[in-house]
Amino acid sequence: MGKYLLVIVMLIAGGGCAQAQVNQAQQLNAVQFDTITVSIGGEKYKVEYAKTFEQRARGLMFRKELCEDCGMLFNFNASKYAGIWMKNTFIPLDLAFIDRNGVITDIKPLTPHSLESVGSSKKVLYALEMNQGWFAKHNIAVGDQIEIDR
Repeated sequence: MGKYLLVIVMLIAGGGCAQAQVNQAQQLNAVQFDTITVSIGGEKYKVEYAKTFEQRARGLMFRKELCEDCGMLFNFNASKYAGIWMKNTFIPLDLAFIDRNGVITDIKPLTPHSLESVGSSKKVLYALEMNQGWFAKHNIAVGDQIEIDR
């Protein structure tokens, strides 16, 4: 009798884990992103746009890859000292903080799964995440201008 009870308990617990995985997958699909075009160094790039709290909170979490010129622009809705972490983010990224005038104030590397908040050195309105090394590869540096098509 004890063995059967143990099997029943294990099946119930396993069902709960499976349901948790289904719920996580549903949550991943629940957050949708628009796209926006940014111009940097004379080139235009279409990136995902995180403008709501839910979109900013989700960011690039749970993704396993990002195409070469893909990224995500975060709009903080008001200038502030901003911080971003990499919880549940698998992709090594670089982060450019951008002030309200479209000037890059910082470019910082981000480590996958790090819970350390990486912060801006000045008040910023935006942050742009791209694959690690992308800004250097495209000769984009602190002080450069980014134009955002609205």
